[in-house]
Amino acid sequence: MTVVALLSVAPVTEGSMAGEVAKAVAALDEFDVSYETNPMGTVIEAEDIDTLLAAVAASHKAVDGDRVSTFLKVDDKRTASTSARAKVDRVEEELGREARGER
Repeated sequence: MTVVALLSVAPVTEGSMAGEVAKAVAALDEFDVSYETNPMGTVIEAEDIDTLLAAVAASHKAVDGDRVSTFLKVDDKRTASTSARAKVDRVEEELGREARGER
Protein backbone atom coordinates (compact mmCIF):
# COMPACT_ATOMS: atom_id res chain seq x y z
CA MET A 1 0.00 0.00 0.00
CA THR A 2 1.13 3.54 -0.71
CA VAL A 3 -0.31 6.61 0.97
CA VAL A 4 0.07 9.92 -0.86
CA ALA A 5 -0.63 13.23 0.83
CA LEU A 6 -0.45 16.96 0.27
CA LEU A 7 0.88 18.79 3.32
CA SER A 8 1.14 22.50 3.98
CA VAL A 9 2.54 23.71 7.31
CA ALA A 10 3.09 27.40 8.06
CA PRO A 11 3.22 29.77 10.98
CA VAL A 12 0.54 32.45 11.05
CA THR A 13 2.83 35.45 10.84
CA GLU A 14 3.71 38.54 8.83
CA GLY A 15 6.65 38.45 6.44
CA SER A 16 8.50 35.49 5.01
CA MET A 17 7.62 32.03 6.24
CA ALA A 18 10.46 30.34 4.32
CA GLY A 19 12.63 29.62 7.37
CA GLU A 20 9.82 27.97 9.31
CA VAL A 21 8.56 26.07 6.25
CA ALA A 22 12.12 24.78 5.78
CA LYS A 23 12.02 23.41 9.34
CA ALA A 24 8.76 21.61 8.56
CA VAL A 25 10.23 20.07 5.42
CA ALA A 26 13.49 19.09 7.16
CA ALA A 27 11.53 17.23 9.86
CA LEU A 28 10.32 14.79 7.19
CA ASP A 29 13.89 13.51 6.75
CA GLU A 30 13.59 11.60 10.03
CA PHE A 31 10.92 9.31 8.55
CA ASP A 32 10.76 6.63 5.87
CA VAL A 33 8.88 8.85 3.42
CA SER A 34 9.65 10.43 0.09
CA TYR A 35 8.55 13.98 -0.62
CA GLU A 36 8.65 16.83 -3.10
CA THR A 37 8.03 20.43 -2.15
CA ASN A 38 6.27 22.83 -4.49
CA PRO A 39 5.04 26.42 -4.06
CA MET A 40 1.75 25.32 -2.48
CA GLY A 41 2.91 22.52 -0.18
CA THR A 42 4.75 19.23 -0.03
CA VAL A 43 3.61 15.95 -1.58
CA ILE A 44 4.56 13.04 0.68
CA GLU A 45 4.53 9.30 -0.03
CA ALA A 46 4.68 6.65 2.70
CA GLU A 47 4.10 2.92 2.86
CA ASP A 48 1.35 3.25 5.45
CA ILE A 49 -0.88 5.79 7.15
CA ASP A 50 0.87 5.49 10.53
CA THR A 51 4.24 6.47 9.05
CA LEU A 52 2.64 9.33 7.15
CA LEU A 53 0.84 10.70 10.21
CA ALA A 54 3.97 10.49 12.37
CA ALA A 55 5.90 12.47 9.74
CA VAL A 56 3.10 15.06 9.50
CA ALA A 57 3.00 15.49 13.29
CA ALA A 58 6.77 16.01 13.42
CA SER A 59 6.57 18.52 10.57
CA HIS A 60 3.83 20.47 12.35
CA LYS A 61 5.73 20.49 15.65
CA ALA A 62 8.96 21.67 13.95
CA VAL A 63 7.45 25.08 13.15
CA ASP A 64 7.91 27.80 15.77
CA GLY A 65 5.23 30.36 16.44
CA ASP A 66 2.27 31.25 18.56
CA ARG A 67 -0.01 29.80 15.89
CA VAL A 68 0.71 27.18 13.22
CA SER A 69 -1.65 26.30 10.37
CA THR A 70 -1.46 22.80 8.88
CA PHE A 71 -3.44 21.52 5.90
CA LEU A 72 -3.37 17.81 5.08
CA LYS A 73 -5.06 15.97 2.22
CA VAL A 74 -4.58 12.18 2.19
CA ASP A 75 -5.12 9.64 -0.59
CA ASP A 76 -5.00 6.21 1.06
CA LYS A 77 -5.74 3.79 -1.78
CA ARG A 78 -5.97 0.49 0.04
CA THR A 79 -6.49 -1.86 -2.89
CA ALA A 80 -3.37 -0.97 -4.90
CA SER A 81 0.00 0.68 -4.58
CA THR A 82 0.26 3.81 -6.73
CA SER A 83 2.97 6.46 -6.54
CA ALA A 84 2.42 10.19 -6.86
CA ARG A 85 4.51 10.12 -10.05
CA ALA A 86 2.27 7.41 -11.52
CA LYS A 87 -0.77 9.60 -10.88
CA VAL A 88 0.83 12.49 -12.77
CA ASP A 89 2.00 10.15 -15.54
CA ARG A 90 -1.59 8.98 -16.07
CA VAL A 91 -2.87 12.57 -16.37
CA GLU A 92 -0.06 13.40 -18.81
CA GLU A 93 -0.95 10.31 -20.83
CA GLU A 94 -4.52 11.59 -21.15
CA LEU A 95 -3.29 15.10 -22.01
CA GLY A 96 -0.77 13.83 -24.53
CA ARG A 97 1.82 16.19 -23.04
CA GLU A 98 3.46 17.28 -19.79
CA ALA A 99 1.00 18.54 -17.17
CA ARG A 100 2.47 22.01 -16.94
CA GLY A 101 2.08 25.33 -18.63
CA GLU A 102 4.35 28.33 -18.88
CA ARG A 103 3.33 31.97 -18.62
